[in-house]
Amino acid sequence: MIADYVIVGAGSAGCAMAYRLSEAGASVLIIEYGGTDIGPFIQMPAALSYPMNMSRYDWGYQSEPEPHLGGRKLACPRGKVVGGSSSINGMVYVRGHARDFDHWEESGAQGWAYADVAPYYKRMETWHDGGHGGDASWRGTDGPLHVSRGPRRNPLFHAFVEAGRQAGYETTGDYNGAQQEGFGPMEQTVHKGRRWSAANAYLRPALKRENCDLVSGLARRIIMEDGRAVGVEIERGGKIEVISARREVIVSASSINSPKLLMLSGIGPAAHLAEHGIEVVADRPGVGQNLQDHLELYIQMAASKPITLYRYWNLVSKAGIGVQWLLWKAGLGTSNQFESAAFIRSRAGVEYPDIQYHFLPLAVRYDGQAAAEGHGFQAHVGPMRSSSRGAVTLSSSDPAQAPKIQFNYMSDPQDWEDFRTCIRLTREIFGQDAFKPFVKHEIQPGEAAQTDAELDAFIAEHVESAYHPCGTCKMGAVDDPMAVVDPASRVIGVDGLRVVDSSIFPRITNGNLNAPSIMVGEKASDLILGRDPLPRANAEPWVHPDWKTAQR
Repeated sequence: MIADYVIVGAGSAGCAMAYRLSEAGASVLIIEYGGTDIGPFIQMPAALSYPMNMSRYDWGYQSEPEPHLGGRKLACPRGKVVGGSSSINGMVYVRGHARDFDHWEESGAQGWAYADVAPYYKRMETWHDGGHGGDASWRGTDGPLHVSRGPRRNPLFHAFVEAGRQAGYETTGDYNGAQQEGFGPMEQTVHKGRRWSAANAYLRPALKRENCDLVSGLARRIIMEDGRAVGVEIERGGKIEVISARREVIVSASSINSPKLLMLSGIGPAAHLAEHGIEVVADRPGVGQNLQDHLELYIQMAASKPITLYRYWNLVSKAGIGVQWLLWKAGLGTSNQFESAAFIRSRAGVEYPDIQYHFLPLAVRYDGQAAAEGHGFQAHVGPMRSSSRGAVTLSSSDPAQAPKIQFNYMSDPQDWEDFRTCIRLTREIFGQDAFKPFVKHEIQPGEAAQTDAELDAFIAEHVESAYHPCGTCKMGAVDDPMAVVDPASRVIGVDGLRVVDSSIFPRITNGNLNAPSIMVGEKASDLILGRDPLPRANAEPWVHPDWKTAQR
């Protein structure tokens, strides 16, 4: 089996590249270990808590005991299915703030400033504003990825935005347009009532072409000859096979599995590879380092009126929603229920938002457990730019073994201060007049938790990953010892090999990582094909004029 390009991983970036490279006439083989994404658990947006808790679709990774969280092991779901994590995620669509990408460029990723990436966001999108307004000139009209907005019929979605306005914050009609900062509608990768994953958007159309194929198997290592990647060794059906690449091997296996595959192939920190008896091909100390994530809490309120989604939290209603979705792609099943959002700054002197909100008209956990109080609602909140860093390392030289994941969450004292700020600012928002008709009392943390120590205890016990791991194969300048790939996403010190997925992010972006992961696949495709990049955007993003002196 041989192709011009061999892509490891049919996830967000891998599917985008399969589409663009095959569109250009190159032959592409994509290796994916996971199975099909067909079925209501994945395709129905409201069923999102199911696939990320199913071993059939999820690698089932967990962190090592986290030293700053009392030894808790946190879940780290990654998609083990066609479409990768875009098939099991919450479908929230956030480009990231313009300044995030300007920071990438400043840290050595030349050509990745916001002006450079904005045209790729436009190319990949077909944007449906749903009549809620927005910044049409910033958005795409004919890309493969459909982006829409929920109907926002529940009055709580509007109460959240109005409460933000009453508390003195900005409102924004489109956080993916000129102005991220503020309260407004949330966007989702949902189209005609279905999850619009990278598999639906990019892979299915690509596989209709004769020059694009999907191979089911576990990638064991990259085959190297004279310092060049020439293929990938896979295991399928109990046999070991090699898939050869005429031009390049592209690793898009996630921020957890991409560094693992590089290390198994002899690319990584030399001493660590030696511990596992792996011959060193390229000593790259940054492989697996720089691991970042977003953490979040749910601030939950009990509702004084039975208007929340809890009224559907029974088998009969869930069955009814499922039937309505299966037959007509209509009803509550067509939304992820995250329909209002906010991005705010934690304090004066912070240039652009460093706190994100997802608002949900239901008090429930990610594992699907509803709050004991019944009717309630919650805001998911967390800081965007923690300076805590972790690492992905090998637990064994056996490709079938999971890697060791240590996030080192909350290792910076600033993290604790930031989370206390998140809780206090959220309480203030829920205390506004807009919520007066709906609030009964605070479920979690609960009114009793007020002091720093009480809040810290709550944070340590309840903080959860938002499932945005990234950064483990950092993109940077060729002379940066911790960079793994150069600004063209080529692995430094090896020929014919690239990494293209969220592992190359130098620093985590604001919000959910699916959109920037797809964008990286789109932009890398032009680099791989040797094409001129799309012309830079010249629109100027909004930054709060008083950011130096005011928090809002």
